[in-house]
Order: sequence, then C-alpha cells, then structure tokens
Amino acid sequence: MEFTVEEIDGKLNRLIAILCKEQEIDINKFHLQECSLGDKRVIFRGLSNQRQPEPLTSEFIRLQDEILSYERDHKMIVDVNSLTYVKNMSLFLGDITTLRADAIVNAGNSKMLGSFEPCDSSIDNVIMSAGGLQIRQELNFLMSKQNFRPEPNGKAKLTKGYNLPANYIIHTVGPIIFDKVSYHDKIDLANCYKSCLDLAIQNGFKNIAFCCIATGQFKFPRDLASKIAVTTVSKWLEEHNYPINVVFCIYNDFDMKLYEEQFRIMCHP
Repeated sequence: MEFTVEEIDGKLNRLIAILCKEQEIDINKFHLQECSLGDKRVIFRGLSNQRQPEPLTSEFIRLQDEILSYERDHKMIVDVNSLTYVKNMSLFLGDITTLRADAIVNAGNSKMLGSFEPCDSSIDNVIMSAGGLQIRQELNFLMSKQNFRPEPNGKAKLTKGYNLPANYIIHTVGPIIFDKVSYHDKIDLANCYKSCLDLAIQNGFKNIAFCCIATGQFKFPRDLASKIAVTTVSKWLEEHNYPINVVFCIYNDFDMKLYEEQFRIMCHP
C-alpha cells in the first residue's frame, strides 16, 4: 500500500484529531501546522498509548491500519523460516516487530492491557504501537472474562497480530525483581517460556519468537534470564514431540553475547 506524503499527513492529522476529541485534549497545543511527519507520528503514538480500551470507530481503525500497515511494509521484514537453527533454536539480533512468524511473544504486565505511558521504550509499548489498538481491545475482552483479576506470573494469553508481520502475539507476565532473585522468580520466568510454547502447540504454530522476557523494566538479571530462557526451551523441545522452531529475539549486543554463550554451552556441554 502506497501513499503520498500529503495523504499520510492528512491521515495523521485526522487520527490525532479523533484521539484529542476522545481524550478531551486541546489539539491546538500540538501546533500541528508546524510539525513534521515524524513529529505527528510521535504525537499519534503517544495519544494511542494512553487511550483507554473503549470501542474504536471504523474510521479510526481504517486510518490507523493504513498508517501501520504502510510502516510495516516499509520495514526490512525477516521471515523466521530464513534463519539458521540449532536444535530447533535460533538467535536474531533486531526488532521483534519486523519478524514474520506464526507468533511473537510480548512481555506484559499483570493488567495485560499494555503500557499507558506515552511512547515509553518497553517491549510491550513497542509491540502494541506497531500492531494497533485492536490488541488492547482484544486483551481487554480476555481480561473481562476473568473479571479483570491480575494475570498471574508465568501464564500466557493469545491475541491476533493485527498490523504486525506476525500472525499472533502471545502475551506473558514475568516476575518483577525488587531485590534478589528468588527461587520462585526463576520458576515464574521458566513458566513464561513453557506457557507460551504450550499455547503455540494448542494453536498449531510451527514457529515462535521470544523477546527477552522480564529483563527490561522488570529488572530480571540478563545473564540469569538468558540461561533460564535457553535451558527451559531446550528441555521443553526435548520433552515434546512437536515440530516447532524457536527464535530468541535479542535487541542489543550485550544480550546477544549472553545468548551466544548459552548456545555454546548447549551445543558443547
């Protein structure tokens, strides 16, 4: 899908106007006539992030999807089937929202509605911002079925991927580390990986891409988290006679070195 600069500008202006009206925000404070397309994109993302999961109009969905699908189609999309696997596991250094997969994994919080902080850097915010507000709507419906009780650590829920190249998103809640990592924290993190893989089996997925669960704002030590991730997934694959490829999506060089070391240990124990 292709649009002119003028068309994109017009769509962003309308989306911002809709969100400002819904949230009772004075649109004039943004001085849109002085903003670049990049500025307007940031404003749109921020307003979307803080929007409550109220019903979406067909106009909003159409315009939002046109913008997000346009951006998706202009990214360097990587098909997980093109990666190299060792014992059905692979490492990928990059943006998880660029992966074409049956499912990617999102590390959410216990409310399961995504981050409401405008434009924060959490993986939760990044995935939902790229996929669209329908993700929050679907999660809100799922949470309503449990009377909005907080999602326990180590569990997982499935939504569609909407405007992502991935077909689905598996949302899981990792442990929050306030001081030292406890035995239960380790079990909770391992259960995140197991629950996601179990859900993948239930839905017939042939591949899944994990983010580094709980290592960002939840502050799980990255070296220990990488060990738990690789050993848990490796053991799960050995115990299940199911053909699935697993990708560990790594966002920075530091974490990549940790996962590479775990892969070396796995291949040469």
